[in-house]
Amino acid sequence: MLILQNISYQHENKDMLFQNINFTVNNNDKVALVGNNGVGKSTLLKIISGELKSFSGQIIQNSEPYFIPQLFGQFDEISIAEALKISDKIKSLKEILEGIVTEENLQLLDNDWTIEERCEKALSYWNLHELDLNQKMETLSGGQKTKVFLAGIMIHEPEFILMDEPSNHLDSTARELLYDFIKSTSSSLLIVSHDRTLLNILNRTLEMSKNEIFVYGGNYDFYHNQKKIMQEALENDVQNKEKELKKAKDKERETIERQNKLDSRGKKKQEKSGVARIMMNTLRNNAENSSSKLKDVHAEKISNISGDLRQLRSNLPIIDQIKFGFNNSNFHKGKVLFKATEINFSYENEQIWKENLSFEILSGDRLSVKGINGSGKTTLIKIILGELTLSQGTINSQSKKAIYIDQDYSMLQNDLKVYEQAQLFNDCALEEHDIKMRLNRFLFSQNDWDKLCNVLSGGERMRLMLCCLTISNESPEIIILDEPTNNLDIQNIEILTAALNEYKGTLIVISHDHLFLNQVNIEKSIEL
Repeated sequence: MLILQNISYQHENKDMLFQNINFTVNNNDKVALVGNNGVGKSTLLKIISGELKSFSGQIIQNSEPYFIPQLFGQFDEISIAEALKISDKIKSLKEILEGIVTEENLQLLDNDWTIEERCEKALSYWNLHELDLNQKMETLSGGQKTKVFLAGIMIHEPEFILMDEPSNHLDSTARELLYDFIKSTSSSLLIVSHDRTLLNILNRTLEMSKNEIFVYGGNYDFYHNQKKIMQEALENDVQNKEKELKKAKDKERETIERQNKLDSRGKKKQEKSGVARIMMNTLRNNAENSSSKLKDVHAEKISNISGDLRQLRSNLPIIDQIKFGFNNSNFHKGKVLFKATEINFSYENEQIWKENLSFEILSGDRLSVKGINGSGKTTLIKIILGELTLSQGTINSQSKKAIYIDQDYSMLQNDLKVYEQAQLFNDCALEEHDIKMRLNRFLFSQNDWDKLCNVLSGGERMRLMLCCLTISNESPEIIILDEPTNNLDIQNIEILTAALNEYKGTLIVISHDHLFLNQVNIEKSIEL
């Protein structure tokens, strides 16, 4: 069991990241922790694991959690065994079997005589048979590092497990293994993830904000449906408040017009009746004061309604505030953009694909490139982009403009400011105010224009990349995306999905996120 009571965390600069976080994870619970990027989900997991100390609050747990972090760079200089904290046990067991039976070795082993068998079984389950426990972590790929820590679960057999984006670097085969493990384990789980297939396996969803946790008693689909109901209610509130504001403004205008008519009529009567000038000035001042009071009453009412409306609109999902606007005028659906005939590529005189590839890419196609890690997906993309020379076969490319977007959105130049980056794509001489208007459409306000690109989050980089594509005079004929959802939260995945569904050109996607592929309407695939 895990109980969090009033947990808060403060950065070194005294900024409060989150505060008063309370929730419970019961035995055998399988819980998702979701929320927008930057809200502090990873930090909270580190606090629970003991890597960080909270600013305030209390954590109660009946067993030490096993933690699979999102990033593994801190382990590069040590061995697999050291990263898994089993090197002392393995060393002690080997020495004992060689006859070195010391008190220290016996204490370090702690009667764990099956440690080697569990290691072998765990590495085998995650298809890591070829790895040596003494191998340095830096020699492994991102997917292998993740699987090493997943293997550690079977080795340590913990009662409580924390996972931070565990499927990020896994190919489809490894993801299926992860899903099967989550379904079958009796351990308690608390998982931060944007993998909606994974989130649907879990039985409870916690949504984290800076000041509280909202508990939803179901998986991701249940959570999403509940959010949709709440969103529809919010949209109705916005519409009602907009009607109320219009009515208040109409009422203000009618009242002032009526008052002005009454004042004008009264003035004419007074002039005809010969009222003294001093009395007329007094009456006019009274009328003006009365009109002013009426205006103040209506202005206050309109101001209050406007404030309420701004607050309601600020709670609308970001996706409802973004306007995409791709220029799709030059797309001709069905045109052959790329044709490959019996192609292959050699690394060190060895062909990367066992069988040569032949395929066509047409304008308007939506296709995915599928294959396990190491199957040559990135190589194929570089061939399509014209960056590699074939060792065999022929290609015919008719594409005039293709853009490659990787998971880090590295087309953006980190040393440029947001506005400067947008200007790089301004090939049709838009005015400064037009550029800034488009940045605003993608939620980059005046406060963001001078930010350097290297400080932007994954979601912000994605939105800036999309904004730049809409600034360009001509949208690319082909957009190629390589694991585009890896560094995005669910909200920004939905923004990307909506943008790609508005785009009318050719889309090529490398992704292990099957739900994302379905939602962007992938119709074909190239299997490697």
